[in-house]
Amino acid sequence: MMTNLFSSFDPSTEPLFSMNWASSMLGILLIPLSMWVIPSRMNILWIKAFLVLNKELKILLKMSDKKNSLLFISLFLMIFFSNSLSLFPYIFSSTSHLSMTMILSLPLWISFMLFGWINNTSHMFMHLVPQGTPKLLMPFMVCIETISNFIRPGTLAVRLCANMIAGHLLLTLLGEMGSKLSMWMMSVLITAQLLLLILESAVAIIQSYVFSILSTLYSSEVN
Repeated sequence: MMTNLFSSFDPSTEPLFSMNWASSMLGILLIPLSMWVIPSRMNILWIKAFLVLNKELKILLKMSDKKNSLLFISLFLMIFFSNSLSLFPYIFSSTSHLSMTMILSLPLWISFMLFGWINNTSHMFMHLVPQGTPKLLMPFMVCIETISNFIRPGTLAVRLCANMIAGHLLLTLLGEMGSKLSMWMMSVLITAQLLLLILESAVAIIQSYVFSILSTLYSSEVN
């Protein structure tokens, strides 16, 4: 059993060494079976969310087929589930680990690069030199664009990891102060933590959306 909330960031917490990472799949257990059998409010909610995300992603992908955006919608839902579950006490926060977020971003970036350089080589070379760049600055622009391209998976992973762990640590540190405060200050602390929890709930959605949107933009650049 985890002794404190900081243990939710520890992937080797005993005795659940091999089961901590399985918390990323707990969202499947929370989905009612009736959602897949008969129309329900939960079903309608997910369909509307799917259609909204599909509309947003189709604009970025410049494609009309819904299947083209299914990968990024699935990515959004997976990150959203992991982010939301980590808001509950004593549940392992998988998306606050760089190893987890890098596993999500690096394969996507590698697949985009391989597809782009194999199928659209001239188009990829055009991205290295923005239109209207003076000839004198072209070598520097190639270096800058190459470096910015290589750090894309790292920025995706660090952005998600840092945003998730920052709010969790702030909530934990504020909670540790509770036993040392008076009743009046305790009420102020609880109000502040409730507001932070609402903010973290919004961050869980926003970071999932940002990760999927940026992945979609990176994929649209190689076409």
